Amino acid sequence: MSAGEAGPLPDLLIVGGGIVGAAIAWEAVRAGLRVTVVESGPIGGGASAAGMGHLVVMDDSDAQFALTRYSLDCWMELRPLLPEDAEYDPCGTLWIAADEEEMGEVRRKQAYLVARGAAQAVEVLDPAQLREAEPALREGLAGALRVIDDAVVYTPCVVRWLLDEVVRLGGELRTGKVVELHPGGARLADGAWLSAGATVNAAGVWAPRLTPGIPVVPRKGHLAITDRYPGWVGHQLVELGYLKSAHGSTSDSVAFNVQPRRTGQLLIGSSRQFGVETPEVEGEMLGRMLRRAVEYMPGIGDLSVLRVWAGFRPATPDNLPLIGRWPAGEGEDGRAVWLATGHEGLGITTSLGTARLLVDQLLGRPCPIPVEPYWPTRSWHNGEGHG
Repeated sequence: MSAGEAGPLPDLLIVGGGIVGAAIAWEAVRAGLRVTVVESGPIGGGASAAGMGHLVVMDDSDAQFALTRYSLDCWMELRPLLPEDAEYDPCGTLWIAADEEEMGEVRRKQAYLVARGAAQAVEVLDPAQLREAEPALREGLAGALRVIDDAVVYTPCVVRWLLDEVVRLGGELRTGKVVELHPGGARLADGAWLSAGATVNAAGVWAPRLTPGIPVVPRKGHLAITDRYPGWVGHQLVELGYLKSAHGSTSDSVAFNVQPRRTGQLLIGSSRQFGVETPEVEGEMLGRMLRRAVEYMPGIGDLSVLRVWAGFRPATPDNLPLIGRWPAGEGEDGRAVWLATGHEGLGITTSLGTARLLVDQLLGRPCPIPVEPYWPTRSWHNGEGHG
């Protein structure tokens, strides 16, 4: 709240009203904290709107698996509370193998997940089973791994619901652009000062502007959405080559990624670019992405695309988010800046898990999974840089 206003200061001032900031606010206010959220633009209009809404367990590393698995459990717990327009769809994911080499990755992923208690949630599909599950895919694919518990949500409506709940439970939502972030508060572009017991930088790709020195860079991505074609796709479809293009590469890349929507529409991705600051749709990159989709699903080229757009997602060198206290942001009175950013393409999946881990740390509660891999103070060992 602004200096000079009556009433107690918020315990927590959260900068960023996307899915991560909204989830933290919701978790904090349920824990009894007084919360203020500050957002400069449309609610859920940043990376939350630029993502595909996929809730997915990933296994690039043990730490990534732990956070995505825990977060998916949180989403399953939240599901009964969500409104209908959140469009929670437990459609599952098919990780598609184009050849026998990629079938080796299918079997590796299956073994990894089974070894960690997910035996009932995964199954390997041979070419005939894959064809039966998704008839629109091209012939000649080697098979797939079905991950049954993965799901899809419509993120903007989830963000709106979370923030409505925050306000209903006594929290505050303010509109304004934060230009300075400190342990004890933040200054807005209009000069107003907001004081708080602690601050959280959940500003996504803008986080480094408020907390200089954090290793977060923007990745640009394109998406396209079609007209309504009910039943055309039943699962979230991802080529296993996605893992090569999305992680471990600093060059521009595209991969086949198609998501069904409850409306009957298809959301088509994905592309990734570094070093691009303009938000406009780039015809060449969009064309590459759509051609990749046609390679896996030839008939998709005959569907009507209603809209295309591009957005930015915050990435870190080791593909893990920053969740925790930022030592350089500590004040003499013990107050601190806390970070919740760097989620890249997994921000929607990991938002609820991030929120619980951050609030647990704030309140000194034990965390359900090891939190050290996500601490902003960790060392960076990825020699390829931001990949």
